[in-house]
Amino acid sequence: MGWEGLAILGVTAAAVVVVATTRIGPDLGLMAAVVSLLALGALEPAQALSGFANEVTITIAALFVVAGGIRETGLIGLLADLMLGRPRSILATQLRIMAPVALASGFVNNTPLVSVLLPAIDEWARKFGISASRLLIPLSYASILGGMCTLIGTSTNLLVNGLLGSQRSELRLGMFDPAWVGVPCALAGIAYLLLVGRRLLPDRQSVLGNLQDAREYSVEMVVSMGSGLAGKTIEAAGLRHLAGLYLMEIDRGEQIIPAVSSEERLQEGDRLVFVGIVDSIVELQKVRGLTPATGQVFKLDAPRSQRTLVEAVVSDSCPLVGASIREGRFRLVYNAAVIAVGRNGTRLRQKIGDIILRPGDMLLMEANPTFVSQQRNSRDFYLVSQIADSGSRRHDKSWLAGGILVGMIFAVSSGLLSLLKASLLAAGLMLVTRCCTKSAARASINLQVLVVVAAALGLGQGLLSSGAAGAIAGYLVDLASNDPTVTLLLLYGLTMLVTELMTNNAAAVLVFPLVMAAADLLGVSPLPLVVAVMVAASASFLTPIGYHTNLIVFGPGGYRFGDYVRIGLPLSLIIWLMTALLAPVVWPFTVG
Repeated sequence: MGWEGLAILGVTAAAVVVVATTRIGPDLGLMAAVVSLLALGALEPAQALSGFANEVTITIAALFVVAGGIRETGLIGLLADLMLGRPRSILATQLRIMAPVALASGFVNNTPLVSVLLPAIDEWARKFGISASRLLIPLSYASILGGMCTLIGTSTNLLVNGLLGSQRSELRLGMFDPAWVGVPCALAGIAYLLLVGRRLLPDRQSVLGNLQDAREYSVEMVVSMGSGLAGKTIEAAGLRHLAGLYLMEIDRGEQIIPAVSSEERLQEGDRLVFVGIVDSIVELQKVRGLTPATGQVFKLDAPRSQRTLVEAVVSDSCPLVGASIREGRFRLVYNAAVIAVGRNGTRLRQKIGDIILRPGDMLLMEANPTFVSQQRNSRDFYLVSQIADSGSRRHDKSWLAGGILVGMIFAVSSGLLSLLKASLLAAGLMLVTRCCTKSAARASINLQVLVVVAAALGLGQGLLSSGAAGAIAGYLVDLASNDPTVTLLLLYGLTMLVTELMTNNAAAVLVFPLVMAAADLLGVSPLPLVVAVMVAASASFLTPIGYHTNLIVFGPGGYRFGDYVRIGLPLSLIIWLMTALLAPVVWPFTVG
């Protein structure tokens, strides 16, 4: 391994560390690594840019458009209507959610699937008095398990299969080949969640679940300077017995006064935190001597027809992540006012403008009705509220979109068309038939995923050509005492670790060269090792940031980081063990 290999290895390792320990996204981290290596001369331009011309990258982009058509026509919503009934027990409810979601995830991208099903499940849980925290992690995990069962279930499967085909075309997997390992793993995973995992799930309210009404929230008002309210008690100021409203606390400089007494005297500059329904907040604005405490409070005296409440979860690609609501000029950027913020199962009660946004935060916002239609396809939020959004679906085209999806699957599985041709044709049909509009199609394409894939492919090419992959593979093979099964276990564990630190696609591409080099050193078929990496990269259960669906349910379920570790660790070990047992049986190590 020459200096090029050392440079590629060092820069790639640095990129993994930077992405894992900072807010820099995997797309920026990996592209920075590619550009750095290109400038150093460790990568040739053709290698560095090979990922952008790879057919796998184009196929993934086309499938994003297909998934957009499925979402836009409301086809996923029909699935929610079919699977949700009247609950007989938590166990039965979890089964009714996980089984169809796992099945659907084999054919529909799981991120839009979970995004659309979440508000329906959350509303259904509230209706029957069931904690959503008992249902949403199973929803996310079932979508991940189901996605492992087909080539199109997750972009990772497509990516790994494309890499395999580019080097050993005779070993390329078929549409349903991953099911030999994916289906048993999915069944075992669902069984674990039903029998053991459900006992580990928290019984916790959503961060906004304690609101009796979806239109109830907290608002801050200030006692104005020179106000006649100063010096009056809460009772005398008429702030004690407000209909549908109560005074939660007073913020007086460095002092916080909770459980405010009716005899507490107001002072100029007091910041009063009220909780109540919209109608009462409107009346509160009419109290002489009180003014909104922050510019984030948004025209509460406007007619009801000119405002709406929206619940949304901040995504990891939101540009305001890491900035406070005030510094990020949230209201100016989105023309919406943040009224309440929830994080890790609790509603944050600090000043709204001072809250620094994080991925997974749940926001309650007041905005113009156009906000939902404008942000519905945005990468900045995972919308979890149905307010003003349910009527925008093209329900009359839902079965047409379903027919296009089925036709694509049939064309690929029968060998009539390659996956690239079938996905491009399906995406085109979604646009021509207007199952998906042009703007929705553009918004459906996750550029972050495509950049990660393209950049990681460039780094993977460099790892192979420079000899760095062979050197690492040799170390792993020696560590495994030349045992193929132990090598498979080590490669699975390495992939799982990188997945939790970065992203599933990056992990798959970076470890793939090690798989091919290890197979050559051992003189065995690479297929069982390839399938192990394929499964390990998708099976992200340990953190809310390892997979998009885990992050989507994080805030609405009121979860904490430890919930994922506690529930996901046994599941990860089960999938790890089952893959190690099944992959060599289905695809033997012996060559020929």
